[in-house]
Amino acid sequence: MELFEEQGFDDTTAVQIAKRARVTTRTFFRYFTDKQEVLFAEENVLHTTLVEEIRQATNVAEPLQLVTQILAQFDWEGLASRDSLRRREAMIASTSYLRERELIKQHEMAEAFSSALQERGIDPEAAGLAAHIGAHVFRTAYRHWVEGDDNDDLASMTGNVLSCLAAIVPANKSSARRKVSTRTAPEKRVSKFAKTARPSHPADRRVKQR
Repeated sequence: MELFEEQGFDDTTAVQIAKRARVTTRTFFRYFTDKQEVLFAEENVLHTTLVEEIRQATNVAEPLQLVTQILAQFDWEGLASRDSLRRREAMIASTSYLRERELIKQHEMAEAFSSALQERGIDPEAAGLAAHIGAHVFRTAYRHWVEGDDNDDLASMTGNVLSCLAAIVPANKSSARRKVSTRTAPEKRVSKFAKTARPSHPADRRVKQR
């Protein structure tokens, strides 16, 4: 990170990174495909850990809350100090192709969350929405947390973003009490978005009366 900040990301080469780390260039490429991956070194372990948390969760009835809770309760400062996380965010934000790579990795993570939720029996549509919306909710809270004071609590900030989401997308009173259903049999499902049944045609009613 220091080398990127000293010289700029674009002007820093893999050879220079290897030299600063006191390893050979060959050793560097054994662990990283390119210099961009240095900023995402923990992604694979992080991916595996968080997805496993979903698989082992005791209750998946509220998948959106589950996704945000797992992300918010992870020990992010166990990966690096708050200052290092803040500097990493700034480096990524300043470089377009790093932002693109981060978005790709975030999408892959959300897709893995969705698959894990489906493994637990959550309907695919609900699983996908919970995974992607939950990841976005968390990222919003995470950015505020990284940029904020060291005493800020990430879990509380994530809850605030969820409350904001609930305020702009109010739930229907009758449906708000329903839990997300799990699949118990491979039966044909009707899309959740098709809530209104098609009115029967008068001719159909005449046939039934016969």
